[in-house]
Amino acid sequence: MKPFYLAIALFGLTATSGLAGPIESACLRSDRQAANRSLCGCIQSVADHSLSYGDQRRAAQFFSNPQRAQDVRQSDRSSDEAFWLRYKAFGANAESFCTQG
Repeated sequence: MKPFYLAIALFGLTATSGLAGPIESACLRSDRQAANRSLCGCIQSVADHSLSYGDQRRAAQFFSNPQRAQDVRQSDRSSDEAFWLRYKAFGANAESFCTQG
């Protein structure tokens, strides 16, 4: 697990470019009170290291349409099941890394 945190730390050093990824953009646009640039940027950093860009775009849709997440979670399609496993792992990593303190 150390390489994961090292990769996150290294990404944090280069994350000042001002370009938000799909997860960060969706997070900042969401109506969640806890959403702020620091938290959303951290979540994006985790996404950059654990999800493909396509997965990130798909997951970003969940911020504005939670029903879409429910539909994917309950789907019987193998591709949806595989995505959901990646998404769950991303969520656990983001929660662990971005909510410390």
